[in-house]
Amino acid sequence: MTNKYGILLVSHVEEITDGLLRLLKQVAGDVSIKTAGGTDDGEIGTNFEKISQVLNTFEEETILAFYDLGSAKMNLEMAMEYSDKEIKLYETAFIEGAYVAASLLQTDVDLEVIEEQLKPLVIKE
Repeated sequence: MTNKYGILLVSHVEEITDGLLRLLKQVAGDVSIKTAGGTDDGEIGTNFEKISQVLNTFEEETILAFYDLGSAKMNLEMAMEYSDKEIKLYETAFIEGAYVAASLLQTDVDLEVIEEQLKPLVIKE
């Protein structure tokens, strides 16, 4: 099964993205899910270069992106500007949003339906 969508997980801590990836693979083993957690030197934080490099490895043209905190969003938005992929950035609860998207992609649900299911998980500022 091949999907036209991939999922990108961006967190300040590599172990968070690694753990979330393990969880998502339990319900969405056929979905392309990649991570950009922590900095290149294993510290807490995010960086534009790491996110950009991961984005470039997706075969899928449309990426659903989820993040944990504000500066992850900032670096993700910068990486989006330099990517030729269509990137949909979701401001949802990190784990729950990614879980809903991955499990629905696994069952080949339309993106419009996925986005409707994500609405209750949006974090209000």
